[in-house]
Amino acid sequence: MARTYVITGAGSGIGKTTAEILASRGDRVIGVDLKGTEVTGDLSTRSGRQAAAEEASRLAGGTVDAVIACAGLALPKALTAKVNYFGMTEFLEAIQPALTTSNAPRVALISSMASLQPVAEPLVDALLTDDEDAALAIAEQLEQDPQLGGLIYSSSKRAISRWVRREAPKAQWAGAGIPVNAVGPGTVVTPMTQDLLATSEGTALVDTMVPMPLNYHQSPESIANLLIWLTSEENTHCCGQTIYCDGGADAVLRGDDIWTWNEEAIQSKFADLQSQLAS
Repeated sequence: MARTYVITGAGSGIGKTTAEILASRGDRVIGVDLKGTEVTGDLSTRSGRQAAAEEASRLAGGTVDAVIACAGLALPKALTAKVNYFGMTEFLEAIQPALTTSNAPRVALISSMASLQPVAEPLVDALLTDDEDAALAIAEQLEQDPQLGGLIYSSSKRAISRWVRREAPKAQWAGAGIPVNAVGPGTVVTPMTQDLLATSEGTALVDTMVPMPLNYHQSPESIANLLIWLTSEENTHCCGQTIYCDGGADAVLRGDDIWTWNEEAIQSKFADLQSQLAS
């Protein structure tokens, strides 16, 4: 049965590819972007996010089966934080009522391998407290320094992956039967990356930061197909995950043990639980 999808960032890159695949198989797609889509919306502003969500819900007849949030920037500018974080989270919160009327609502967002790279912790904290003014002020400071501007992107993606993990299990999402997950791509060949990959120096820099032993740089289809599965009826239990579809970059950079760093805290929690049960 055809489903109704709302896709932000549907005018280019991964969002456009995802929209094309869904439309080709008979699903209804309502794209959101600055131009060339069913909904013209500026996700860099509070009013723009709300208006875009309202218009997408209206076009969908009040029922949205899935939202795929792809809109994003990779510029070393404060605007990147506004679009990449608030352009996703506030849009999703605004359109959530339309998801609740679906029989199988789903949400997927685009994070990034960059979420595992160095970040500006004050910016991540400001984003996660949903303080857009504070986040913007910090990002504007980072923007002034060419060596720090790149942290805006990684910080926005770290915050998105943490938001997904924090919010997905809550009543508004999991409690309402809405799986929320993210995908963390490696280096995807899209208009966003074409300038960086156009030179041998840029490619070497990218490959150092994002080593991809499996099949090297990836097509947008590799991410689109995963986003489509996460927002399909088949996905019944993935919740709060960032799935790194990155050609092995995460495994290379973080190694084989991503668990024991927190072993002491976990054991402490179990000890407290056992103590409570015994008393």
